[in-house]
Amino acid sequence: MSLKLGTADFAKYPFLNEASKFLTESHLDVDEFNRPEMEYIIDRATIRVEVEMQGKIYKNLERHEVEVLTFLSALMLVKLTNIEQILKKHSLFEALRAEAFLIQDLRTERDEKKKQLLLFEIFKELFKVEVDLDPENAQVFRMKVTDYLVRSSHFHEEGWKIVNKAVHGGYVYLDADEIVRLVRNELGNLIYEKIRAMSLSNVPQPIVQKANYLALKFRPTYENKLPRISDYPPCIKHALDLMSKGENLPHTARLMVATYMLSIGKNIDSIVTLFHPAPDFNEKITRYQVEHLAGLKGGQTRYNVPSCSKLNSEDLCFRTLDCGEITNPLKFRRRPD
Repeated sequence: MSLKLGTADFAKYPFLNEASKFLTESHLDVDEFNRPEMEYIIDRATIRVEVEMQGKIYKNLERHEVEVLTFLSALMLVKLTNIEQILKKHSLFEALRAEAFLIQDLRTERDEKKKQLLLFEIFKELFKVEVDLDPENAQVFRMKVTDYLVRSSHFHEEGWKIVNKAVHGGYVYLDADEIVRLVRNELGNLIYEKIRAMSLSNVPQPIVQKANYLALKFRPTYENKLPRISDYPPCIKHALDLMSKGENLPHTARLMVATYMLSIGKNIDSIVTLFHPAPDFNEKITRYQVEHLAGLKGGQTRYNVPSCSKLNSEDLCFRTLDCGEITNPLKFRRRPD
C-alpha cells in the first residue's frame, strides 16, 4: 500500500512492525537509558505498569517518540521483575489500551483507505486474518466465517454465537467493538511473547532500580492469597489453580467460584482477594459483582451455585471418581459413603 501509517499511529500502537522499524532506524542503544533525559521515560513506564497492576488502563498519550520509548521501557521493566502475574497483567492491559484506541479510530476515521490500512497492519500483518470494510457501509466490517469461528470459540456469551450474527456470502458482519474484541487475546499474547523472548544484558541501572521497585511492591500482592484447596470439588480446584497461575477465568467460571465461596461461608473480602491474581482484576468491579451475587446489591437476589449439569454444559466440569453422583459442587464429600 502506498499510504503509510503516521507517527500518531505509532504512539497508539507501539507494537506494530512499523513502530519497530522506527526504533531500528533511530539507532537507539540500550546505554542511552542511562542518560538523564531518559529519566522521564523510565518514570512514565513505571507509572504505566503500576496503573495496570491496579486493574486500570493507562490512558495518557503523548508524541510518538515518548510513547514508543515508554512502551519499550515498560517491556524491560516487566521482564526484569520476573513475576509471571505482572507479565500477564501488563500484557492484558496493553492489549486493552490498544483496543480502546483502535475502536475509536475505526469508528471515527473518515478516510476509508486509512481505515483499511489500519485493518491491514493490525489484523493481516500481526494475526494473519483478513478483515474488510463492508462495501456498502464503511462502519461495518466483515471477516470470513472460518476465521470468526476460531476466534469466537473463546467467548461463551450468546451474542457471539454464529446464529446470532449477520452472515452472508461466507462472511460474518461485525461492528468496530466486535471486530477488535475478537483479537484482544491475540494482541495480549503477542505482547506477552515479546516480553518472554527479550534477552536483556547490560541493563542500565535506572531500569534495574525501577524493576526492583515494582517487584518489591507487587510481589506480596500475589503471595499467600489462595486458601487450601485440597478439600474443594475438582471444578473449584481447577479454577483456583488457574487463578494462582495468573490466568483469566471466563465469566461463568468466576460466577461458579464466587457463588461456591459464598455458600460455604466465605466473607466478601476473602472472596475478592481470591480474584486478585487475575490479570484483569479490578477491585471495585469485583467487589460489586461478589456483593451482587450475595444479594447485597442490585435486585438483592442471592445467586445459587450452578449445578453440575450446568457446569458441564459450560465446559467447567472436571468430574473425578471422588465426585460420585453429586449434582452440585456443594454436595462434594457430603454424599453418603
